[in-house]
Amino acid sequence: MIWEIYLQGVLLSFGLIVAIGAQNAYVLKQGIQNNHIFWVATICFLCDFVLMGIGILGIGTIVAQNSILQLILALLGALYLAIFAYNSLRAMFQESWMETGYYEGQSSLRSVIIGTLAITLLNPHVYLDTIVIIGGIAGTLESEHKVAFLLGSLTASSAWFYSLGFAATKLAPIFRKPITWRILNLLIGMMMFFIVYRLLLFSFEQIMTLMA
Repeated sequence: MIWEIYLQGVLLSFGLIVAIGAQNAYVLKQGIQNNHIFWVATICFLCDFVLMGIGILGIGTIVAQNSILQLILALLGALYLAIFAYNSLRAMFQESWMETGYYEGQSSLRSVIIGTLAITLLNPHVYLDTIVIIGGIAGTLESEHKVAFLLGSLTASSAWFYSLGFAATKLAPIFRKPITWRILNLLIGMMMFFIVYRLLLFSFEQIMTLMA
């Protein structure tokens, strides 16, 4: 059961992180330029560590104490992830790729740190994904399972950012190909729909318990 919860954390976090976005483009760009990429990936991971921790162990704990709130957040989470999955599958038929650009020379470590913090923390979606969605879903878990869920989420975060950054030179041509994003969008959509199924199953059980 613990490994199942851990895997659920991995899949949910991975699905939310891997979408095309400003943060991923920024990390990939710094990797291509060999521009303090260790610090870029580390800052992205540490931000996730703090925000996911707040969501899973903070808000998630509050949610776990209220069955009605659990049901509401599970249904809202299922709706959000269903839309997320639908958009991922729809994106398979669009010409999507990651535009990274290229600039000569390295930036200072200070400017890279400030840029990474800005691209991460000034994005409202990061709070929706890490605190509201991940935290809300964690609220449907037993207390002893939350650490496993958090570790799974952090595993996906660290694996993605460090891999994306350090493999950027070789990955950049791949990420510029629409077929890469079609495959990723298909996998993300399937993972999200699986989690939607689990949330709807949990919601049904909660409704049955509340009606009993």
